[in-house]
Parts: sequence; C-alpha cells; structure tokens
Amino acid sequence: MIFGNIHNEMIETQIQTFPVPVRHAIRFLMANDMNAYEAGKYEITPGGIPMILQVIDQSTAPRETLRPEIHRKNIDLQFLASGGPEAACFYSDDGKGVVDEDLLDTIRDILFYKNDPEKEEGKILLTVGSFALYFPWDVHIPAVQAGDAPAAIRKIVIKVPMEACI
Repeated sequence: MIFGNIHNEMIETQIQTFPVPVRHAIRFLMANDMNAYEAGKYEITPGGIPMILQVIDQSTAPRETLRPEIHRKNIDLQFLASGGPEAACFYSDDGKGVVDEDLLDTIRDILFYKNDPEKEEGKILLTVGSFALYFPWDVHIPAVQAGDAPAAIRKIVIKVPMEACI
C-alpha cells in the first residue's frame, strides 16, 4: 500500500518510483478535473494503457459496517476528489481471511472478506487530493467515517492492470 497527495511538492519525485502505468494514472488525475465527470464508469488509456476509471459519489460509514476487499488482477488507485475527510483501513493479505463474497473471476475483480475483529489494521486519513495504491496483496477497507458523522465524498478509482506493471 502506498499513500500520497497530488498537492505534495514532491509528487513528481514520489511517482518516479512507481511502475510506469501507475505514474500515468496519477498524472491523469492531476491533469483532469475529476469533479467535472458524471458519476459512472469510463474506459481510459493514460499512456496508451487501457484502464477503468470509476467516479463514485457516496458517504463514508462506520468501519464495522464495511467489508474488507482485495483485487488480484488490478492495482486499485483510489483518489479523494472532493468532500471528506475519509479514513481507509488496510492490512496485508495473509491468506487466512474468511471469504464473504468472491467476485474475482468477474469483471469487478473483487473479493470481500468477513470482518475479523482480531485483525490488526492500519489506518490512513484521506483529504482532498489524497490517493492510496492498493496492490493485490493489500486488503483494504475504503470509505470509512473519519469523524463523528458520515461525510459525503467523491471517490475516484482507477483500475491499473497488474500485468501492465510487471
């Protein structure tokens, strides 16, 4: 898992360490007003690499109401375009999670685990301009309520094909 913000003065230096397709995806976010997009799913090709862009308007929710998720074919680049703040929890997939729903063989490329109250999770706080990269070994729980009440957010998710990064 990698965390950053496009408004960081060292963003260009930071993204130079990322796989080329991820760099293209982050630069796409930097070059486009994500609040101008309608909510929905789009096919994009930053750097000539086919990717899926999802624009999601939602509210954050208490952690215990959200399921941990993971992807195998894609790196999830999640970006907070507006609203928030949003917390996101994460942990490394140790293969011991109890599967709640397996949609890995569908276009969604997602597997949900059941919540495990014994699992130690890390947590980050996303503000406008923040992004998080979740690799296939990173279990993540996005859209977690950061304060006392839910917050409206505009979440952008770019599905970066893992095969393009290897």
